[in-house]
Amino acid sequence: MNPTDPPLILIRGAGDLASGVALRLFHSGFGIVMTEIASPLSVRRLASFSEAVFEDHAEVEKVPAQLCAANADLLPVIRSGRIAVMVDPDAVCRTELPFLAAVEARMLKSWITDSVYPDLQTIGLGPGFSAGKNCHAAVETNRGPDLGRVLWLGDTQQDTAEPEEVRGHRSERVIRAQVEGILGAGKNIGDLVNEGEIITEISGTPIISPFRAVVRGLLRSGTPVKPGMKLGDLDPRCDQSLCFKASDKALAVGGGVLEALLTQPHLRQALGCR
Repeated sequence: MNPTDPPLILIRGAGDLASGVALRLFHSGFGIVMTEIASPLSVRRLASFSEAVFEDHAEVEKVPAQLCAANADLLPVIRSGRIAVMVDPDAVCRTELPFLAAVEARMLKSWITDSVYPDLQTIGLGPGFSAGKNCHAAVETNRGPDLGRVLWLGDTQQDTAEPEEVRGHRSERVIRAQVEGILGAGKNIGDLVNEGEIITEISGTPIISPFRAVVRGLLRSGTPVKPGMKLGDLDPRCDQSLCFKASDKALAVGGGVLEALLTQPHLRQALGCR
């Protein structure tokens, strides 16, 4: 690395929550590498850097990201002022670059046993993490008074499986598969739908909107799905601009990650902070 290179942070996962974290850290002067699986299942695709896996590049709130094919491509992309995204499910790249910390943002919502890297400060997000056990610090991701709070000891809250209530709508905001099949073509993210209108279909079975809303998130057509799987979400505020922005939740969690990083003296020194 060059002396002028930014301090590097590894983020496992590149969905909407991870992308909100990436935005916070990118704007704070960190170089970001995000690792993903070969076929990401991000619902809020247009607010997620995981889209780079499919499109070769992505942009969230005017911050660009580029897909990298090899470890040798990561630093050049970061030096060009972009976030680097790589298909690397096991985060093997962590052994190739001098990362200062790792953020576990895959949101698996179950106990994760492979998260503490001996050579890296590891920050775990949400359910499945216990500070001092499988991560060095954990950040709460459930909405409420503790959203974004940093834990240095103990467990984060369990997954509530309940989305945020918006204008009287809660569970019905989430679009789930009722049958197994292949997700077909239909509405696009950002489209307005009326109550009773078809959003998309699964192997010929239509998915109907239960109320007037904007399609805030939707998996890619051609995705294999199973019953109960989350396909998308609806926003009754009908504000199309929100489809392309990091959520308040993602940015709050990103603020918690930034706090956890900056409490470490060696990281503050790397950024030129006292």
